[in-house]
Amino acid sequence: MNQTILPKIPLGHWADLFVQFITDHFGMFFGSLANGIEAFVGGLVTFFNIITPIPFILVFVFIAYWRRGWTIALFTLLGLGLIYDLGYWQHTMQTFALVVTSVLLSIIIGLPLGILAGVNNPFRKFITPLLDLMQTMPSFVYLIPAIFLFGTGMPPGVVATIIFAMPPTIRMTSLGIRQVPEDLIEASDAFGSTPWQKLIKVQLPISMPTIMAGVNQSIMLALSMVVVASLVGAPGLGADVYLAVTSLRTDIGFEAGLAIVIIAIMLDRLSQNTRRHK
Repeated sequence: MNQTILPKIPLGHWADLFVQFITDHFGMFFGSLANGIEAFVGGLVTFFNIITPIPFILVFVFIAYWRRGWTIALFTLLGLGLIYDLGYWQHTMQTFALVVTSVLLSIIIGLPLGILAGVNNPFRKFITPLLDLMQTMPSFVYLIPAIFLFGTGMPPGVVATIIFAMPPTIRMTSLGIRQVPEDLIEASDAFGSTPWQKLIKVQLPISMPTIMAGVNQSIMLALSMVVVASLVGAPGLGADVYLAVTSLRTDIGFEAGLAIVIIAIMLDRLSQNTRRHK
C-alpha cells in the first residue's frame, strides 16, 4: 500500500526568515544594544580591577560573615584566595561581570513580568508556555540568532544567559504573589488600599523569600551558561574550560572548573534568603 507522505512544515525556514527580517530592519538597534552591553560589562570589569584582589576578597568575606556566618566567610576567603593564587583572577572578574550583568537584567525584566503574572491569570497562562520553551530549549540554540543580532563576544553570551536564567525569577515571583494569604488581601482591601499600595506594602514583602529563591536559581543558571557563552567569544573562565576541552588540557580544565564551582557556591550561599543565627 502506498503511504501518504505529508508535506514537511517549514518551521526552520520560517524561523530563519524571522531572524533575517529582524536583522534587516532592526540591526542598528541591536547593534547599539550590543555596544551598551559591551560597555557596561567592560565598565564592571574595570571597576573590579580597580578595587584590586585583596580589598575585593575582604569585602566579600565581610559580606559572607554578615549574611551567613564565619563558615561561609572562611570558605570565601580560602576560595577567592585560591583563585588568585592559581592565576585566574582576571578571568574570574570577567565571568563575575557577565553573571552580574545577566542577573541584573534578568531581575529588571523578570520581576515586573512575574508580578504581572501573579496578579493577572490570563497573562500567566500566556507566559507559562514561553517560560517552558526558554528553559527546555537547548542553550546552544539561543546562540545562533544572538550571533546574527549581536555579533560575537560578550553581548550574545549575556543575551543567551538572560534568556536561560530569567524564567525562575518570573515563575517564583508569580508564585510568591499568588501565595499571599487571602485574608491579608481582604484586609488590605477593607482598609481602602489601592492595587499599587497592596502590591508594595503587602504582596511583595510577604512574597520576598520566594522571590529571592527565584533570584538564587537565576544566579546558578547564569553561572552554568559561562562555558556556553565562551563558544561565541565571551571571555572569562568559560573560555578557559573551552580551551581545555579543545586542547585536552586536564590541568586548565580542572583549575578553571574549580574556580567556577567556588564562585557558584559563594554566590549561592550569599543570595539565599536566610541569615546566620546570632
